[in-house]
Amino acid sequence: MTLAIMQPYFLPYIGYMQLMGAVDTFVLYDDVSFINRGWINRNKLLINGQEHLFTIPLKDASQNKRINEVQLADDPKWRSKLLKTIEQGYRKAPQYAAVMPLTEKIVNFTTGSIAELIYHSLVELNGYLGLTPTLVASSSVYENTQLKAQERILDICKQEGATRYINPIGGMELYNRERFAEAGITLNFIQSKRVEYAQFNRGDSSTFIPWLSILDALMFNDVPATKELLTQYELV
Repeated sequence: MTLAIMQPYFLPYIGYMQLMGAVDTFVLYDDVSFINRGWINRNKLLINGQEHLFTIPLKDASQNKRINEVQLADDPKWRSKLLKTIEQGYRKAPQYAAVMPLTEKIVNFTTGSIAELIYHSLVELNGYLGLTPTLVASSSVYENTQLKAQERILDICKQEGATRYINPIGGMELYNRERFAEAGITLNFIQSKRVEYAQFNRGDSSTFIPWLSILDALMFNDVPATKELLTQYELV
């Protein structure tokens, strides 16, 4: 069984979805410290031909809180504002009619928790794309927060019966292949290839804006084409 562990990101970039599509079980690491100005509640869209950063407002977010303890701000307008921004940016995109209802279902999900909102959003994205990993919130299962770093990752792998663990390429210096091998687990790192597709009339690769939210890829690609983009990686 192949497993990955990642902090929950809202409408994440395509590399995150590639990792999710590469595993049998995907653990949302939601009982670790919240990261200010990270990707948990922020991401990028293509608005008027430019990269646009959006942020979901939170209530008293702090690195002294765990992600699953952070609540959405008491702002009833943020959902409609975000949907309006997406509509303005993508209403002329070829897959807008198919993707906007999915987007509305994700953004309008009723919860006060950023972790629950993201969990729901990933369930919806997986359903739309036909991806089938089991999603697990780390806060709900493992009871091992006393462990740190690599040892906690290994413990989760052992509890899940994983034989392979895949991590983003940026973590190569954090994990030791020999330590994983001692536990009977193969350690791999996922390296995304450069993914490109037509953004409106941008046929020139020199003008392509990469690594936006998965929403951007979905707006310009149907499901089969998006699933093909999700295979554009290598394991090292």
